[in-house]
Amino acid sequence: MVAWADYKAEAKSRGALAFEVYVAHSTPAKSPEEIKAVLPDHLDYIAGLERSGKLAFAGPMSDETGEHMQGMGMLVLRADSLEDAQALAEGDPMHKSGARSFVLRRWMINEGSISLQVGLSTGDVTFR
Repeated sequence: MVAWADYKAEAKSRGALAFEVYVAHSTPAKSPEEIKAVLPDHLDYIAGLERSGKLAFAGPMSDETGEHMQGMGMLVLRADSLEDAQALAEGDPMHKSGARSFVLRRWMINEGSISLQVGLSTGDVTFR
C-alpha cells in the first residue's frame, strides 16, 4: 500500500492538481423522524461552514437506483488536516445527536473541471 503523502507528491510531480479535501459520507443511524427533527440545526451548521470557507460542497445522495432518498448525505470539507476535518464532521448536529453516523476520508482531486457563469446585470448564476 502506498503512503498518502508519497502518492500526493507523485501526483504533483506529474502535473496533477493534487488538491486535498475531506469527504464525510453520512448515513442514517436513527429514524427519519429523528433525522428530520435535527435538520434545522444541521442546515444552520452547514451554512456556517460555508460562510467560513470550510465547506466545499454538501448535499443528499440518492439510493443506487437514483430514484429514492435514503437520508444519506455527503460533506466535502476544506481543512488543514484529517483531525481538523474530523472535528468539523463531528460538530455537525446530525452526527452530534447520533441521527447520522459518518465515515471520513481524504479525497485528492487531480482532474476535472468546474464552470461558473455569473450574469453581471441579471445576477443569474449557473454552475455545472
